[in-house]
Amino acid sequence: MGVMQKFLRAVAAPVLALALPLTATAQGLIRDAEIEQILREYSDPLFAAAGLKPADVNMYIVQDDSLNAFVAAGQNMFIHTGLIMEARTPEELKGVIGHETGHIALGHNVTRQVAAQGSGNISLITMGLGALALFAGAPDAALALFGSASQFGMLSFFKHTRSEEAACDLFGVELMEKTGQSADGNVSFMEKFRYQELMSESRRDPYFRVHPISSDRISSVARRAKEIAGKARPQTPEEIMQLKMMQAKLVGFIGPPSRVLSRYPGSDQSMPARYARAIAAYRAVDIKAALTQIESLIAEQPDNAYFHELKGQVLFESGKSAESVAPHRKSVELSPKHALLKVNLARSLIGTKQDPAIKEAEGLLMDAIQLEPDNAFAWNQLAVAYAKQDRIGDANLATAEEAYIVGDLARAFNFARRARDALDMNTPNGQRADDIMALSDPRNNPRAMRRNLSELALEHRH
Repeated sequence: MGVMQKFLRAVAAPVLALALPLTATAQGLIRDAEIEQILREYSDPLFAAAGLKPADVNMYIVQDDSLNAFVAAGQNMFIHTGLIMEARTPEELKGVIGHETGHIALGHNVTRQVAAQGSGNISLITMGLGALALFAGAPDAALALFGSASQFGMLSFFKHTRSEEAACDLFGVELMEKTGQSADGNVSFMEKFRYQELMSESRRDPYFRVHPISSDRISSVARRAKEIAGKARPQTPEEIMQLKMMQAKLVGFIGPPSRVLSRYPGSDQSMPARYARAIAAYRAVDIKAALTQIESLIAEQPDNAYFHELKGQVLFESGKSAESVAPHRKSVELSPKHALLKVNLARSLIGTKQDPAIKEAEGLLMDAIQLEPDNAFAWNQLAVAYAKQDRIGDANLATAEEAYIVGDLARAFNFARRARDALDMNTPNGQRADDIMALSDPRNNPRAMRRNLSELALEHRH
């Protein structure tokens, strides 16, 4: 998917065997350094204002054009790309995030589970499997389970009570007030989609199926928003531009070419428009046009890490690994704490097939894994780096780590066994290989499998 990394992960059969077959239309999660950074800048102050530790709230981007956002399995928030693209102002997007933060802070995930206990509904089983998959490091599988409402009857399970929704409406406004921002976006978002209430259940966007909007709710939010309007600061030009850049990137990467041309015609020379057209040219394999547009963006903002990242991606994907190293290195220099940028640079270095570059890639990948221990692609590339250095035992262990993260327990077991046979058992790597074998042993019964994954989840949380 280019600079935006899309991970459609395989999940071990033991985890999903208890659920009905997944549909072919299950949504996928995407990773993108720039969009994740912006969403964090929007969200972290709201999380902190809600009394949450921002680092404990996991945010996932769902590639889906529908308007939706939801929380599940504890402090996990899912944002659809359709919601980002349809937001007219940063306040609208922040308002939805604030509302969903309310469900976490007010413990609604717990209260809904308690309410569902004893119901015997298969949706409860499905939600449990989704949580298990999420804790096991397979959020795509979790998403497919959480989102399989039509199959598993989960809409009724996730349907919030009116009191919970009203509480989160006002909680979201309070968060905007605490962070000194206007809540007008909370109101305009609800007003904009009031018509959703007039549609049939099947035609409504997912967000409004489980977040029904009433006139009373809108009036209550509008009154409270008006009370705090006088002391609210306007959104900064940077925040407004951040939303436009996210939207341009999403349209460029996941929108059809017709959408790019209609939303960003050639007469539009704004930065977001040129960004979208550069990405669209790259997707159309018009490398010369893409690089020309990207160079103009870099000339205007030479310290924008994500413009350099895009240049590196275009060069790498067009078979120019050596040339892609410099722009990827620049992106890491400008944003040294983002794991995805380090992985991009490491992949380019590995592509040069030069021994010193491969050794440098190993270090970058270890840094990335320190930042994101559950980054499966980083483990994948680390396995490649080890293999190119003839460190087969370490390569097998890295492959086992990757398989374990995505929930492919049979593959994890096989590669961990190979790693254990090649490594010294008195070393940390040898012991880790033995641990993965024990946790992924196919001889374990399903109950033991679920217990092991739950223990792993606790280890990750601590």
